[in-house]
Amino acid sequence: MKSSHSLNKDIIAFWGYVPENIVLDYKEKYPSATWVDLDVNTGAPELSIIPEASCRIIKNILDNAFNLKDRIIEILAPVGHDKCDSALLIAQILKENGFKVFEFEDKNLIKTKPRAVICESAIPLKEKIEMLTRNIVTLEKPDYPYIAPKFGFWGVPPDDLTILELFPNETHVFGWLRGVELGVPSSLDIELYVPENLPIIFFAQTFCAKNQIAKYLADKYSGLYINADGLANASIKAKIEAFIQLR
Repeated sequence: MKSSHSLNKDIIAFWGYVPENIVLDYKEKYPSATWVDLDVNTGAPELSIIPEASCRIIKNILDNAFNLKDRIIEILAPVGHDKCDSALLIAQILKENGFKVFEFEDKNLIKTKPRAVICESAIPLKEKIEMLTRNIVTLEKPDYPYIAPKFGFWGVPPDDLTILELFPNETHVFGWLRGVELGVPSSLDIELYVPENLPIIFFAQTFCAKNQIAKYLADKYSGLYINADGLANASIKAKIEAFIQLR
């Protein structure tokens, strides 16, 4: 039976990666709810709760949450390494502003590096990443054939997904996104794993702590380090295109 607080609300909101058991539990509790990923830039009115020099994805979470406040039943909030250090404060801000927030930290780790079916498929890169994030909720288990990589994309979903259209289909996905497909977003081993001698672009959103890993790995493996805030400008796209063409 639905609790009374949810009678006039219809959204389960989340950010980052939500483990399958939690998704299934909330789908059982609220079978008619719409699921909304707060990470995604939806054009919600921008707030000034946190500094302008903050990660665009973290700002998206706040902007979207307050824009949908009257409709949100509960927010599922990963607050550990499976998201980032900023998430704990964001969860607190939302609770202080009347949101019901379920905080958790996913510490699931794996020692092997099994095949990541979506990450290693021939699907266009933009579709790969959209599928990886969508599958957090849909729980689909696709089976795509492996394709040998020509390039790699390491990192998190860009706020501006159009930069992903610059990559060939034979692009494998690494970093946090690979951890999402494997159900281990907290795994530093997975984040640090990239094959040697593969041209890789290491991407992180400006002001995100993932920039530290991205820059370190780009230097170590002679990749291209890119960070962007919001829409990617022509210079960033030109760097990506040149890297792909020259390698």
